[in-house]
Amino acid sequence: MTGEERYPLPRAVVFDDTAALALGAGNVMASRLVVEAEKDPALRVYIPALSLAAAERERAGVAEHVGALPSVAIEGLDFAAAAAVGKRLRVAGDGDDEGDKGEADWSGAHVLHLALPTVEWPRGRPVLTRTPTRYRGTGIRTIRIVEQS
Repeated sequence: MTGEERYPLPRAVVFDDTAALALGAGNVMASRLVVEAEKDPALRVYIPALSLAAAERERAGVAEHVGALPSVAIEGLDFAAAAAVGKRLRVAGDGDDEGDKGEADWSGAHVLHLALPTVEWPRGRPVLTRTPTRYRGTGIRTIRIVEQS
């Protein structure tokens, strides 16, 4: 049994900012998902706009690179997303005074909004990330990026 048979590609995956950075750096795993989505329109790759902004903040040019890929859908912050992200940040702020970097995780909140179950995605969408612990306790599925050696 090959790896592809044992670990089939998901129908959709949400890239967080760490995955967008990995894609921009040529990570094989992230790139494979994008290439497979290009070949098969049933597969979808989503990047929340706030994750793309966070990735661009870390490395100049990532947004232009990722945004030029035809099989990657950049998901904007519409009314429902803005309300959900704001609520999540408010609730997270009430729970602990010290975040990972001492600042609100806007990108992570937008990722969670896209990853949680909806009518269109009843099982939710898995998140490709370098830091699965970031989403611990949220109930979403994560796929840890395999680092290149």
